[in-house]
Amino acid sequence: MDALISIPYVDIRKGTPFDLLKAHLSGAHALVAAASTTYGPLGQVASLVALPLGDRASEVWLERAKNPYLDEIRAMASLLGRSGVYFLNVCFEWGCTGGVWQTDEGPLLRRVLDWPFPALGEYLLVAHQSGPAGDFLNATWPGVSGIFQAAAQGRFAAALNQAPSREHGRGFVGDWLSARIAMRDNAGLPPAHLLRRVFETAPDYASAKRMLSETPLAVPAIFILAGPAEGCVIERTEDAFVVREMSEGRVCAANHFVGREQGWRARPIDSAGRLSCALALAEARDDFSWFTAPIANVNSRLAMTACPKSGTLCLIGTNGTIPVTEIFRA
Repeated sequence: MDALISIPYVDIRKGTPFDLLKAHLSGAHALVAAASTTYGPLGQVASLVALPLGDRASEVWLERAKNPYLDEIRAMASLLGRSGVYFLNVCFEWGCTGGVWQTDEGPLLRRVLDWPFPALGEYLLVAHQSGPAGDFLNATWPGVSGIFQAAAQGRFAAALNQAPSREHGRGFVGDWLSARIAMRDNAGLPPAHLLRRVFETAPDYASAKRMLSETPLAVPAIFILAGPAEGCVIERTEDAFVVREMSEGRVCAANHFVGREQGWRARPIDSAGRLSCALALAEARDDFSWFTAPIANVNSRLAMTACPKSGTLCLIGTNGTIPVTEIFRA
């Protein structure tokens, strides 16, 4: 077995994700190259056409929505000099499992990100960022503008799950196309960009909860939020929300709505099974003994725990169910 990789720590408190990309340009090239191989040789050929088209469509949509991070994404695309940056920054095709558990040290966020793109575990890094509300640690990748999971000591920790797909009665492909067409005229923020704004500007748990609940979104999303003394799951559509508070010492989410009506299709793999497994987890520990099937699956790329009250963060990169990095602790 190959030696485990150390997750890099990068301090960009005086900069932006563009500076992160400059410092880890080779990793970004490797990630884009790996993404083009996700679906095998035919997918690699198709990506030669699909990525430039996806980039252009994504840039046009970001322009139309007056996205606040468009200039940054443009700069990153120019620096990288290859197709895929715009598209990957508005790509929402992932699954995740997570929740908040009560512990003696305070609420603990656990999070597993599932994404079919290969090499994400190997090129994972921790960016130390800051905004008007203070510092935070962002588990991310070079070339990514938004935030999928991060922790701010004393304020909150949060993670983003993909929401279920809205059913239009047109089958999986037809429903997917309908969602993308509807998104085209939506000027809301992408969920990952909203989470970035929250970490940069929300001074406390209550402010973060309000922003994640009320800010208009481009697409539905599920947010998991842990504070120094409480935690919740926020199930979002573009302009509405349902908040699920901690109950019996926990609140968990996968990739289906629990607090909403029918009309939504859960995201794979086995969203109901992953949620059931998360709810049954016993002790809240940071040694990753809880990272087991079905929460750990072929698409898993990272596992994380974060306690806002104590300020601890633990993180591993994975290739499916197998860890590929050492544990990062902060």
